[in-house]
Amino acid sequence: MKRGRVVILLAGRHSGKKAIVVKQIDEGKKNRKFGHALVAGIERSPKKVTKRMSQKKLDRKTKVKPFVKYVNYTHLLATRFTVKEDFDFKNIVTDEALETPVARKEACKALKAKLEDRFRNPEGAGERQTMADFIFKRLRF
Repeated sequence: MKRGRVVILLAGRHSGKKAIVVKQIDEGKKNRKFGHALVAGIERSPKKVTKRMSQKKLDRKTKVKPFVKYVNYTHLLATRFTVKEDFDFKNIVTDEALETPVARKEACKALKAKLEDRFRNPEGAGERQTMADFIFKRLRF
């Protein structure tokens, strides 16, 4: 799986949630001896908004709860969607950011701000916006 691929997590606490592959590690490392990927995903997606809603209600409904974690390749289902530079999280989500709980929390806050900004400022109709809509839409099954 390449960087930028939209995946669905199949096992664990975030099973059924969508995520984006930030970094792939095919051979494994010392502490994880299996092929895995660093993913950034959406735990709680934004709700539906309408034109008639007040700004306060709109802000409340467009909140996103992200997560960042390492996931084994066997627990990932690749989708047909890939994202380009509008969902580029490699500067925010790094290996160093996941080492300590404080740094992980800061990375999640930065990720949350970037995701909410992207959701609130959609592009016009096109392939990139279709991918963004897929990521932000809740998976129904």
